[in-house]
Amino acid sequence: MNLNNIPGIINKVFPIPGRFKSALSSDIAELSRMLTNAKGDRSLSYLSRPNLLTAYLYYFMPWNIYRLNHILPNLEISLNAGDIITDIGCGPLTFTSALWIARPSLREIPLEFNCMDRSNQALEAGIKFFISLCETENAKSKWKINLIKEDIDFRKTGGREITKISKEKKASLVCAVNFFNEQYERIPHNNTEKLRKTAAIATGFLLKNSAENASILTIEPGIPQSGKFISLLRGCFLEQNHKAVSPCAHNSFCPLCASGKEQRNRKQWCHFAFDAKNAPAELHRLSVNAGLPKDRLTLSYLYIKKENQLQEAKKSIRAENHADTRVISDIFRLQDDDFGCYGCSEKGLLLIKLNKIEINKIKNGNLVKSFINKNNQRDIKSGALIAGLTKE
Repeated sequence: MNLNNIPGIINKVFPIPGRFKSALSSDIAELSRMLTNAKGDRSLSYLSRPNLLTAYLYYFMPWNIYRLNHILPNLEISLNAGDIITDIGCGPLTFTSALWIARPSLREIPLEFNCMDRSNQALEAGIKFFISLCETENAKSKWKINLIKEDIDFRKTGGREITKISKEKKASLVCAVNFFNEQYERIPHNNTEKLRKTAAIATGFLLKNSAENASILTIEPGIPQSGKFISLLRGCFLEQNHKAVSPCAHNSFCPLCASGKEQRNRKQWCHFAFDAKNAPAELHRLSVNAGLPKDRLTLSYLYIKKENQLQEAKKSIRAENHADTRVISDIFRLQDDDFGCYGCSEKGLLLIKLNKIEINKIKNGNLVKSFINKNNQRDIKSGALIAGLTKE
Protein backbone atom coordinates (compact mmCIF):
# COMPACT_ATOMS: atom_id res chain seq x y z
CA MET A 1 0.00 0.00 0.00
CA ASN A 2 1.12 3.55 -0.76
CA LEU A 3 1.68 5.49 2.46
CA ASN A 4 0.59 8.65 0.63
CA ASN A 5 -2.99 7.35 0.81
CA ILE A 6 -3.13 7.47 4.61
CA PRO A 7 -4.10 11.17 5.05
CA GLY A 8 -6.95 10.67 2.58
CA ILE A 9 -8.24 7.64 4.49
CA ILE A 10 -8.08 9.61 7.75
CA ASN A 11 -10.04 12.48 6.19
CA LYS A 12 -12.65 10.04 4.94
CA VAL A 13 -13.07 8.07 8.18
CA PHE A 14 -12.79 11.02 10.60
CA PRO A 15 -14.23 14.07 8.77
CA ILE A 16 -13.92 17.36 10.64
CA PRO A 17 -16.87 19.76 10.42
CA GLY A 18 -15.85 22.98 8.70
CA ARG A 19 -16.22 25.14 11.81
CA PHE A 20 -13.69 22.96 13.67
CA LYS A 21 -11.05 22.56 10.93
CA SER A 22 -9.30 25.81 11.79
CA ALA A 23 -8.61 24.50 15.31
CA LEU A 24 -6.82 21.33 14.15
CA SER A 25 -3.36 22.88 13.88
CA SER A 26 -3.54 24.43 17.35
CA ASP A 27 -4.86 21.16 18.82
CA ILE A 28 -1.92 19.29 17.28
CA ALA A 29 0.50 21.84 18.70
CA GLU A 30 -1.15 21.61 22.13
CA LEU A 31 -1.03 17.79 22.16
CA SER A 32 2.62 17.87 21.09
CA ARG A 33 3.37 20.24 23.98
CA MET A 34 1.57 17.91 26.39
CA LEU A 35 3.52 14.88 25.13
CA THR A 36 6.92 16.56 25.35
CA ASN A 37 7.51 19.73 27.37
CA ALA A 38 4.43 19.64 29.60
CA LYS A 39 4.14 16.00 30.65
CA GLY A 40 2.96 17.06 34.10
CA ASP A 41 -0.11 18.71 32.53
CA ARG A 42 -1.14 15.55 30.70
CA SER A 43 -3.82 13.21 31.94
CA LEU A 44 -3.26 9.55 31.08
CA SER A 45 -6.74 9.60 29.49
CA TYR A 46 -5.92 12.43 27.08
CA LEU A 47 -7.11 10.40 24.06
CA SER A 48 -10.60 10.39 25.53
CA ARG A 49 -10.89 14.13 24.76
CA PRO A 50 -12.44 14.51 21.27
CA ASN A 51 -10.25 17.38 20.07
CA LEU A 52 -7.02 15.71 21.24
CA LEU A 53 -8.06 12.36 19.77
CA THR A 54 -8.68 14.07 16.43
CA ALA A 55 -5.27 15.74 16.63
CA TYR A 56 -3.71 12.36 17.37
CA LEU A 57 -5.50 10.65 14.47
CA TYR A 58 -4.58 13.32 11.93
CA TYR A 59 -0.98 13.90 12.98
CA PHE A 60 0.59 11.47 15.47
CA MET A 61 -0.95 8.25 14.16
CA PRO A 62 0.22 8.71 10.52
CA TRP A 63 3.69 9.81 11.60
CA ASN A 64 3.93 6.75 13.86
CA ILE A 65 2.78 4.48 11.04
CA TYR A 66 5.47 6.05 8.87
CA ARG A 67 8.10 5.38 11.57
CA LEU A 68 6.98 1.76 11.99
CA ASN A 69 7.18 1.18 8.26
CA HIS A 70 10.85 2.01 8.47
CA ILE A 71 11.61 -1.08 10.57
CA LEU A 72 8.71 -3.57 10.25
CA PRO A 73 9.51 -4.73 6.68
CA ASN A 74 12.92 -6.01 7.80
CA LEU A 75 12.14 -7.61 11.17
CA GLU A 76 12.24 -11.40 11.42
CA ILE A 77 8.53 -11.68 12.22
CA SER A 78 7.27 -15.22 11.69
CA LEU A 79 3.60 -15.91 12.47
CA ASN A 80 1.38 -18.91 11.80
CA ALA A 81 -2.37 -19.36 11.46
CA GLY A 82 -4.07 -18.98 14.82
CA ASP A 83 -1.21 -17.08 16.46
CA ILE A 84 -2.05 -14.31 18.90
CA ILE A 85 -0.53 -10.82 18.88
CA THR A 86 -0.94 -8.74 22.03
CA ASP A 87 -0.50 -4.99 21.52
CA ILE A 88 -0.24 -3.21 24.88
CA GLY A 89 -1.16 0.48 24.90
CA CYS A 90 -2.18 0.27 21.25
CA GLY A 91 -3.95 3.63 20.97
CA PRO A 92 -5.93 3.73 17.70
CA LEU A 93 -4.49 0.34 16.55
CA THR A 94 -1.39 2.03 15.14
CA PHE A 95 0.80 -1.09 15.19
CA THR A 96 -1.90 -3.34 13.69
CA SER A 97 -2.44 -0.91 10.80
CA ALA A 98 1.30 -0.45 10.27
CA LEU A 99 1.83 -4.24 10.19
CA TRP A 100 -0.96 -4.60 7.61
CA ILE A 101 0.78 -2.04 5.39
CA ALA A 102 4.37 -3.20 5.92
CA ARG A 103 3.90 -6.99 5.71
CA PRO A 104 1.39 -7.88 2.95
CA SER A 105 2.36 -11.57 3.22
CA LEU A 106 0.74 -11.73 6.66
CA ARG A 107 -2.66 -10.55 5.42
CA GLU A 108 -3.70 -14.02 4.27
CA ILE A 109 -2.84 -15.63 7.63
CA PRO A 110 -5.68 -15.87 10.18
CA LEU A 111 -4.27 -14.04 13.20
CA GLU A 112 -5.84 -12.83 16.43
CA PHE A 113 -4.95 -9.41 17.85
CA ASN A 114 -5.54 -8.39 21.47
CA CYS A 115 -5.45 -4.60 21.21
CA MET A 116 -5.37 -3.01 24.66
CA ASP A 117 -5.67 0.64 25.64
CA ARG A 118 -7.11 2.74 28.42
CA SER A 119 -9.12 4.87 25.93
CA ASN A 120 -12.22 3.23 24.48
CA GLN A 121 -12.53 6.15 22.05
CA ALA A 122 -9.06 5.46 20.66
CA LEU A 123 -9.86 1.75 20.25
CA GLU A 124 -13.10 2.45 18.40
CA ALA A 125 -11.39 4.99 16.14
CA GLY A 126 -8.62 2.50 15.44
CA ILE A 127 -10.93 -0.28 14.27
CA LYS A 128 -12.74 2.16 11.95
CA PHE A 129 -9.43 3.20 10.42
CA PHE A 130 -8.25 -0.40 10.03
CA ILE A 131 -11.47 -1.46 8.29
CA SER A 132 -11.17 1.44 5.86
CA LEU A 133 -7.51 0.57 5.30
CA CYS A 134 -8.52 -2.93 4.23
CA GLU A 135 -11.32 -1.60 2.01
CA THR A 136 -8.84 0.69 0.24
CA GLU A 137 -6.88 -2.43 -0.72
CA ASN A 138 -10.10 -4.26 -1.69
CA ALA A 139 -9.17 -6.89 0.86
CA LYS A 140 -11.25 -8.68 3.44
CA SER A 141 -9.17 -9.07 6.56
CA LYS A 142 -8.58 -12.54 8.00
CA TRP A 143 -7.39 -10.96 11.20
CA LYS A 144 -9.59 -11.15 14.29
CA ILE A 145 -9.23 -8.01 16.37
CA ASN A 146 -10.28 -7.93 20.02
CA LEU A 147 -10.64 -4.44 21.49
CA ILE A 148 -9.76 -4.57 25.19
CA LYS A 149 -10.20 -1.50 27.37
CA GLU A 150 -7.76 -1.78 30.24
CA ASP A 151 -5.58 0.70 32.07
CA ILE A 152 -2.33 -1.23 32.40
CA ASP A 153 0.22 -0.14 34.98
CA PHE A 154 3.04 -2.58 34.26
CA ARG A 155 4.77 -1.65 37.51
CA LYS A 156 1.89 -3.31 39.38
CA THR A 157 1.34 -6.19 36.92
CA GLY A 158 5.00 -6.97 36.23
CA GLY A 159 4.83 -10.19 38.20
CA ARG A 160 1.57 -11.50 36.82
CA GLU A 161 -0.46 -11.94 33.64
CA ILE A 162 -2.95 -9.47 32.21
CA THR A 163 -6.36 -10.64 33.39
CA LYS A 164 -8.42 -9.67 30.35
CA ILE A 165 -6.66 -11.89 27.82
CA SER A 166 -6.67 -15.65 27.45
CA LYS A 167 -4.45 -17.61 29.83
CA GLU A 168 -4.98 -20.76 27.78
CA LYS A 169 -3.03 -19.50 24.77
CA LYS A 170 -0.49 -16.73 25.17
CA ALA A 171 0.75 -14.36 22.50
CA SER A 172 3.33 -15.36 19.90
CA LEU A 173 4.17 -11.68 19.49
CA VAL A 174 3.88 -9.04 22.21
CA CYS A 175 4.20 -5.40 21.22
CA ALA A 176 4.57 -2.26 23.30
CA VAL A 177 4.83 0.84 21.10
CA ASN A 178 5.33 4.17 22.87
CA PHE A 179 3.99 2.53 26.02
CA PHE A 180 6.73 2.40 28.63
CA ASN A 181 7.83 6.02 28.17
CA GLU A 182 4.67 7.23 29.92
CA GLN A 183 5.95 5.44 33.02
CA TYR A 184 9.68 6.25 32.98
CA GLU A 185 9.57 9.75 31.49
CA ARG A 186 9.40 11.32 34.94
CA ILE A 187 12.52 9.50 36.19
CA PRO A 188 15.46 11.94 36.42
CA HIS A 189 17.99 11.30 33.64
CA ASN A 190 20.80 10.77 36.13
CA ASN A 191 18.85 8.15 38.12
CA THR A 192 20.14 5.13 36.23
CA GLU A 193 19.34 2.72 39.04
CA LYS A 194 15.63 3.60 39.08
CA LEU A 195 15.50 3.37 35.29
CA ARG A 196 17.21 -0.04 35.52
CA LYS A 197 14.61 -1.25 38.04
CA THR A 198 11.84 -0.01 35.74
CA ALA A 199 13.39 -1.93 32.84
CA ALA A 200 13.55 -5.08 34.99
CA ILE A 201 9.86 -4.79 35.90
CA ALA A 202 8.98 -4.19 32.23
CA THR A 203 10.95 -7.30 31.24
CA GLY A 204 9.03 -9.47 33.69
CA PHE A 205 5.75 -7.98 32.51
CA LEU A 206 6.48 -8.74 28.84
CA LEU A 207 7.75 -12.26 29.54
CA LYS A 208 4.72 -13.14 31.67
CA ASN A 209 2.33 -12.18 28.88
CA SER A 210 4.05 -14.01 26.02
CA ALA A 211 4.24 -17.64 24.91
CA GLU A 212 7.29 -19.84 25.45
CA ASN A 213 8.87 -19.18 22.05
CA ALA A 214 7.36 -15.74 21.47
CA SER A 215 8.87 -12.58 20.03
CA ILE A 216 8.72 -9.27 21.87
CA LEU A 217 8.87 -5.88 20.17
CA THR A 218 9.35 -2.66 22.12
CA ILE A 219 9.47 0.69 20.32
CA GLU A 220 10.07 4.00 22.07
CA PRO A 221 10.79 7.61 21.06
CA GLY A 222 14.32 8.18 19.78
CA ILE A 223 15.40 10.41 22.67
CA PRO A 224 18.29 9.82 25.12
CA GLN A 225 16.14 8.61 28.04
CA SER A 226 14.32 6.12 25.78
CA GLY A 227 17.55 4.87 24.24
CA LYS A 228 18.98 4.31 27.70
CA PHE A 229 15.84 2.44 28.76
CA ILE A 230 16.01 0.23 25.66
CA SER A 231 19.66 -0.64 26.40
CA LEU A 232 18.80 -1.53 30.00
CA LEU A 233 15.75 -3.53 28.87
CA ARG A 234 17.99 -5.49 26.52
CA GLY A 235 20.35 -6.27 29.38
CA CYS A 236 17.47 -7.60 31.48
CA PHE A 237 16.36 -9.94 28.70
CA LEU A 238 19.91 -11.21 28.16
CA GLU A 239 20.25 -11.93 31.89
CA GLN A 240 17.35 -14.35 31.45
CA ASN A 241 19.00 -15.98 28.42
CA HIS A 242 16.77 -14.54 25.71
CA LYS A 243 18.09 -13.42 22.35
CA ALA A 244 18.31 -9.83 21.08
CA VAL A 245 17.53 -10.13 17.36
CA SER A 246 17.36 -6.50 16.26
CA PRO A 247 18.78 -3.92 16.08
CA CYS A 248 21.59 -5.70 17.92
CA ALA A 249 24.26 -7.42 15.83
CA HIS A 250 25.36 -9.41 18.90
CA ASN A 251 24.32 -10.57 22.35
CA SER A 252 27.31 -9.22 24.23
CA PHE A 253 27.30 -6.31 26.63
CA CYS A 254 25.69 -3.15 25.18
CA PRO A 255 28.45 -0.68 24.22
CA LEU A 256 26.04 2.21 24.76
CA CYS A 257 25.66 1.21 28.40
CA ALA A 258 29.42 1.20 28.90
CA SER A 259 31.36 3.62 31.03
CA GLY A 260 34.81 5.14 31.32
CA LYS A 261 37.21 4.43 28.45
CA GLU A 262 34.68 2.21 26.69
CA GLN A 263 32.32 5.14 26.14
CA ARG A 264 33.86 8.54 26.45
CA ASN A 265 31.16 10.21 24.37
CA ARG A 266 28.12 10.37 26.64
CA LYS A 267 26.01 11.77 23.80
CA GLN A 268 25.64 8.32 22.23
CA TRP A 269 22.41 6.44 22.85
CA CYS A 270 20.58 3.62 21.11
CA HIS A 271 18.37 5.22 18.46
CA PHE A 272 17.91 5.43 14.71
CA ALA A 273 17.16 8.47 12.57
CA PHE A 274 15.95 8.61 8.99
CA ASP A 275 14.83 11.15 6.41
CA ALA A 276 11.17 12.16 6.45
CA LYS A 277 11.12 13.77 3.01
CA ASN A 278 9.16 10.90 1.42
CA ALA A 279 6.32 11.12 3.94
CA PRO A 280 2.93 12.17 2.49
CA ALA A 281 2.87 15.80 1.34
CA GLU A 282 -0.42 16.36 3.17
CA LEU A 283 1.20 15.23 6.41
CA HIS A 284 4.10 17.63 5.88
CA ARG A 285 1.65 20.46 5.19
CA LEU A 286 -0.26 19.73 8.41
CA SER A 287 3.01 19.59 10.35
CA VAL A 288 4.13 22.97 9.06
CA ASN A 289 0.76 24.54 9.87
CA ALA A 290 1.05 23.23 13.44
CA GLY A 291 4.54 24.71 13.75
CA LEU A 292 6.08 21.21 13.87
CA PRO A 293 7.92 20.72 10.56
CA LYS A 294 9.73 17.40 10.26
CA ASP A 295 12.90 16.73 8.29
CA ARG A 296 13.90 13.63 10.21
CA LEU A 297 12.26 10.95 12.34
CA THR A 298 13.84 8.99 15.17
CA LEU A 299 13.01 5.91 17.23
CA SER A 300 14.57 3.43 19.62
CA TYR A 301 13.52 -0.20 19.47
CA LEU A 302 14.30 -3.72 20.63
CA TYR A 303 13.18 -7.02 19.11
CA ILE A 304 13.64 -10.05 21.36
CA LYS A 305 13.08 -13.78 20.83
CA LYS A 306 12.46 -15.97 23.85
CA GLU A 307 15.05 -18.53 22.81
CA ASN A 308 18.03 -19.73 24.79
CA GLN A 309 20.57 -19.16 21.99
CA LEU A 310 23.10 -16.98 23.73
CA GLN A 311 25.82 -19.63 23.89
CA GLU A 312 25.62 -20.07 20.14
CA ALA A 313 25.58 -16.31 19.58
CA LYS A 314 28.70 -15.76 21.68
CA LYS A 315 30.73 -17.98 19.36
CA SER A 316 30.79 -15.14 16.83
CA ILE A 317 33.28 -13.33 19.08
CA ARG A 318 35.96 -15.88 18.09
CA ALA A 319 36.46 -14.13 14.72
CA GLU A 320 39.40 -11.98 15.75
CA ASN A 321 39.22 -8.34 14.64
CA HIS A 322 35.99 -8.93 12.66
CA ALA A 323 32.45 -8.20 13.81
CA ASP A 324 28.87 -7.98 12.60
CA THR A 325 27.98 -4.34 13.16
CA ARG A 326 24.79 -2.28 13.22
CA VAL A 327 25.22 1.25 11.86
CA ILE A 328 23.82 3.62 14.49
CA SER A 329 24.48 7.07 13.05
CA ASP A 330 24.37 9.09 9.87
CA ILE A 331 27.55 9.42 7.84
CA PHE A 332 29.70 12.42 8.77
CA ARG A 333 32.94 13.96 7.55
CA LEU A 334 36.12 13.31 9.53
CA GLN A 335 38.97 15.73 10.04
CA ASP A 336 41.17 13.99 7.46
CA ASP A 337 38.49 14.51 4.74
CA ASP A 338 37.46 10.87 4.99
CA PHE A 339 33.96 9.90 6.05
CA GLY A 340 32.73 7.84 8.96
CA CYS A 341 29.78 6.53 10.93
CA TYR A 342 29.30 4.88 14.31
CA GLY A 343 28.51 1.20 14.65
CA CYS A 344 27.53 -1.13 17.48
CA SER A 345 29.22 -4.55 17.67
CA GLU A 346 30.31 -7.23 20.13
CA LYS A 347 33.71 -5.49 20.10
CA GLY A 348 32.09 -2.34 21.45
CA LEU A 349 31.34 1.03 19.89
CA LEU A 350 33.06 1.41 16.48
CA LEU A 351 33.97 4.37 14.34
CA ILE A 352 33.76 2.94 10.82
CA LYS A 353 35.86 4.86 8.29
CA LEU A 354 34.37 4.97 4.80
CA ASN A 355 35.56 6.02 1.36
CA LYS A 356 33.46 7.96 -1.15
CA ILE A 357 32.17 4.78 -2.80
CA GLU A 358 31.19 3.16 0.49
CA ILE A 359 29.19 6.15 1.74
CA ASN A 360 26.64 5.57 -1.02
CA LYS A 361 26.03 2.02 0.22
CA ILE A 362 25.65 2.66 3.94
CA LYS A 363 22.62 4.01 5.79
CA ASN A 364 21.75 4.42 9.44
CA GLY A 365 20.33 1.07 10.59
CA ASN A 366 22.21 -1.14 8.11
CA LEU A 367 23.81 -4.39 9.30
CA VAL A 368 27.37 -4.60 7.97
CA LYS A 369 30.54 -6.64 8.45
CA SER A 370 33.49 -4.68 9.78
CA PHE A 371 37.09 -5.23 10.80
CA ILE A 372 38.98 -3.54 13.63
CA ASN A 373 42.14 -1.69 12.69
CA LYS A 374 45.46 -3.10 13.91
CA ASN A 375 46.61 -2.22 17.42
CA ASN A 376 42.99 -1.59 18.46
CA GLN A 377 43.27 2.14 17.79
CA ARG A 378 40.55 4.31 19.28
CA ASP A 379 38.96 7.55 18.18
CA ILE A 380 40.12 10.33 20.53
CA LYS A 381 36.74 12.11 20.55
CA SER A 382 34.37 9.18 21.16
CA GLY A 383 36.62 6.43 22.50
CA ALA A 384 35.28 4.11 19.79
CA LEU A 385 37.50 1.49 18.18
CA ILE A 386 38.46 2.50 14.66
CA ALA A 387 37.20 0.08 12.02
CA GLY A 388 36.56 -0.37 8.32
CA LEU A 389 34.17 -2.37 6.17
CA THR A 390 35.20 -5.86 5.10
CA LYS A 391 35.46 -6.42 1.36
CA GLU A 392 32.87 -8.99 0.32
